[in-house]
Amino acid sequence: MPASAPRVRSAVMTAVFVVLGCITATPVFALIDPGVLTWTYGVASRDPMIVGLLQHRGVLQLVLGAGLVWAAFRPSVRVVVASAAILTKSVFLGLLLPDASLRADLAAFSVWFDAFCIVFLGAYVFVELLRSARSGRSDR
Repeated sequence: MPASAPRVRSAVMTAVFVVLGCITATPVFALIDPGVLTWTYGVASRDPMIVGLLQHRGVLQLVLGAGLVWAAFRPSVRVVVASAAILTKSVFLGLLLPDASLRADLAAFSVWFDAFCIVFLGAYVFVELLRSARSGRSDR
């Protein structure tokens, strides 16, 4: 492997984590404009409790997105942050996709983006844990 390959891989992973983090954080804009809930989740309801809960979820998504951006620049935390993202995104899809009425109202981008994140980050965690096991390290 050429000497520059690890640097290129690191730069690509940094960029991917930043992009995933920024997109993950976008639901926080529902704090400014609840209309954002329509394009992020496909929710048009203006019921105050639903809006409040989804705005709160937006803040939680901001925290997760910030964690992914942080992990972009701190490779030592990537496995932990990626695992948290896999868990939260899997629970989101696991709660909504089995219910046909919820699934019908869900924005397709949210489903595809979260599914991509789960697969990509899952592969990343798998490769990193395998690499760690092969080198005999247990610091991950």
